[in-house]
Amino acid sequence: MTTTPTTGGDLLVQVLREAGVDTVFGIVSVHNLPLVEAVAAQLRFVPVRHEASAVSAADGYARATGGLGCALTSTGTGAGNAAGSLIESLSAGTSVLHVTGQVQLQYLGSGRGFIHETKDQLGMLTAVSSYAATITDAGDAGKILRDGVRRALASPGGPVSIEWPIDLQYIEQGLAPFPAAERESASPIGTADLAQVRAAIEQSSRPVIWAGGGATGTGPALTRLVQTWGVPLLTSNSGRGAVDEAHPLCIGNYGATPGGRELLADADLLISLGTHFRSNETGDYSIPVPARHIQVDLDPAAPGRVFPCTTAIVADVAAVVGGILQTVSLDGLVDPEWTARATTTRDQVRSRQRDGLGDHALLCDAVRDALPSESVVARDVTIASSSWGNRLLPISDPRTNVFPRGGGIGQGLGMAIGAALADETRPTLAMVGDGGLAVHFGEILTVAQEQPWLVVLVFNDKGYGVLRNMQAATGPTYAVDLATPDFAALSASISLEYMRIGSASDAESVMRDAVSRRKPVIVEVDLVEFGPMPAPFTPPVTVPSMKQE
Repeated sequence: MTTTPTTGGDLLVQVLREAGVDTVFGIVSVHNLPLVEAVAAQLRFVPVRHEASAVSAADGYARATGGLGCALTSTGTGAGNAAGSLIESLSAGTSVLHVTGQVQLQYLGSGRGFIHETKDQLGMLTAVSSYAATITDAGDAGKILRDGVRRALASPGGPVSIEWPIDLQYIEQGLAPFPAAERESASPIGTADLAQVRAAIEQSSRPVIWAGGGATGTGPALTRLVQTWGVPLLTSNSGRGAVDEAHPLCIGNYGATPGGRELLADADLLISLGTHFRSNETGDYSIPVPARHIQVDLDPAAPGRVFPCTTAIVADVAAVVGGILQTVSLDGLVDPEWTARATTTRDQVRSRQRDGLGDHALLCDAVRDALPSESVVARDVTIASSSWGNRLLPISDPRTNVFPRGGGIGQGLGMAIGAALADETRPTLAMVGDGGLAVHFGEILTVAQEQPWLVVLVFNDKGYGVLRNMQAATGPTYAVDLATPDFAALSASISLEYMRIGSASDAESVMRDAVSRRKPVIVEVDLVEFGPMPAPFTPPVTVPSMKQE
């Protein structure tokens, strides 16, 4: 009896199975044939229409599962196409393994113009990944792949790119058993550092916690800390869901609002947990920060980078939160009026935002009412996402909070596809604008092909609405009006179901109907007919104005 020789593709499958990956996203090419062949035969291979979407889908899959996502691309232009989405994964610290083909080893770096060859591909991948490597010996492939998985899963994580020459992919591989890949254990907090944290807490009566993306793995412990201590919780967009936003002490992603600023101005201690303090979430770094600031981050360069800190703790957030709970008697430390103010502030910032949204707040309500709490809401950069999706829409689990943290437009649909295929027992929502959808419009065909339980909610204002509003505030508009398709005809042409929301009264029934169908549905929100918000939305971004001579 003859047996089929195992190739690099079989090795990749084994490594992915060790990491718990069952679905891979990518595009087949002459420079990754053995990899795609093995993955398609033994796992689920999802052929997307663009390499950037392969990485975005792997990113969404990783965020939704809390594990590793994998994207396969070709070399040269294919790897270059993936770069933008790798930048997003790098911004978010998402655990993505990007495996790209490469030309035959004998031609690598020769500059001959060999098909798909590009100048210094490894240098490009290094610039947009947390780590990049080249397989130059087939015998080292397993070691390099597993090291890549380990690096991607390490905290704070990020995408790892591995280029693999096509001739080495075909060389027979041994598939020896290997332990399953696991995340590394948390970096502990030192005794001296914990003593400083404990002293600051015991001297504070009006503390605030700010939770960023580094706090999302601390869920139950952070909730217990907030509840026991009676402390207000602000979050970045990335930190949403670390504590269920239904909790009365969770103010949420409102730090730069008037209510959030007032709270911070009156606080006597800030403990920030794993956050970048991004410009658009801090009013270009203008929020008031208490004189005493404990900053916790795994990155040694983070403490003090944005705001001054009196105590810098380089450790895992989970270790710090656990250390506080174990060593500090929290009862009675916080002024009861301060705890009550957290709840009042929470209600006020939401009420004020709802007033500014008008009927658009009912769209937010319809989305939340139609989807179970465990549904991923993948939000592209569009007005609905940036106004109410990133703040008012309640989030109870950080794995359901998927959005482009780097602010790039057009990545939301790919992320939604990855999240939907990560768990097909619950619905997934993609919130996209007509402009962002057009960036990777071909992925609508991936939706039609794979048939995930995915509602694609398209906010159609026939252009780049955010930039249109910014321009209109100071003068004429330009380069923001776009031709958009007839979404009903488009959906029919690829056998996708279509629905439309034209007014606030349509929102709840249409959303419930779309979700109930357990298949892909395109729902168009006709914003021309729906009408504008009472106050046109503009992003919290400062743009330098032209200076007159």
